[in-house]
Amino acid sequence: MSETDRSRPRRRRPLRGAAALFVLLGLAGYLVVQYESNGGAGAPYCKVRDSRDAAGGGTARTYELSPEQARYAATIAAVGTTRGRSERAVTIALATAMQESALRNLDHGDRDSLGLFQQRPSQGWGTPEQIMDPVYSAGIFYDRLEDVPGYAGMPLTVAAQKVQRSGFPDAYAKHEPDAALLTTAFTGRARGMLACAGPKAQPEGDPARVRDALGRDFGAGVLPKAGAPHGSSAPRDTSEVSLPVRDQRRGWELANWAVAHAFELGIQRVSHDGMAWTAGENRGEWVPSVPGASGSGDPRAAGPQDVRIFPTRSR
Repeated sequence: MSETDRSRPRRRRPLRGAAALFVLLGLAGYLVVQYESNGGAGAPYCKVRDSRDAAGGGTARTYELSPEQARYAATIAAVGTTRGRSERAVTIALATAMQESALRNLDHGDRDSLGLFQQRPSQGWGTPEQIMDPVYSAGIFYDRLEDVPGYAGMPLTVAAQKVQRSGFPDAYAKHEPDAALLTTAFTGRARGMLACAGPKAQPEGDPARVRDALGRDFGAGVLPKAGAPHGSSAPRDTSEVSLPVRDQRRGWELANWAVAHAFELGIQRVSHDGMAWTAGENRGEWVPSVPGASGSGDPRAAGPQDVRIFPTRSR
């Protein structure tokens, strides 16, 4: 063996060591993001529960999350349904955000990754400001998912990986059952699934802020036009946001969105379909509400064609 041959391994070792160090640093950065995102999400006093399985003798599926996680899940679903995306698309988006950020809008990540989906400005996902906007980041995720031929028939982790191109391509699969449960709640397929106990003393909100947030997530068409009739005959005033709905599913989508955003927007009560959620009461559960009529019953009740959101307490 020549002296030149003997020296080759020694020259290559630094390159191999540098490559291994690069991989380890990348893995460490990813794990730090995952640790922080799972450890700092806040108290899990929101809960999505599907009791339909229990009614058939099975076990009710449950998923706990913080108010921060709940509102981002609601926003991701709202962007999807507003764009006409399928429940499958919403489930893929939620599972992806659960893996990448634990449903938190992170301002840091591996290399230049940011936001709910850990999207990278350097890879053409948008500016940092755009990516930190949950509506934008969810929207561009759905756009790129739609560019994947046949994604609806793929395993979830395959579809998500074709969009994300993650270094951990199999990581999304474990979130599919929980993402499907969140999809059921936040697309309104079942009534009363979301409970948020929250603190008893919430700050009162501003109806204008609630309207702005609804328009941001669902588009301007979610708000009734001036002078449009409401779905029920209950009295209205400027202290509430009232939304006529075309069907019960749309109503529960909006009602659950309002509960998920209650902590952020100071919402005190949400009424829909003969049910009511009130901040700090009834363990955060939806309870039956007696319709009001001519001063009797509950004057803040709502029927199946009406969602009523009260950012301020009644006087």
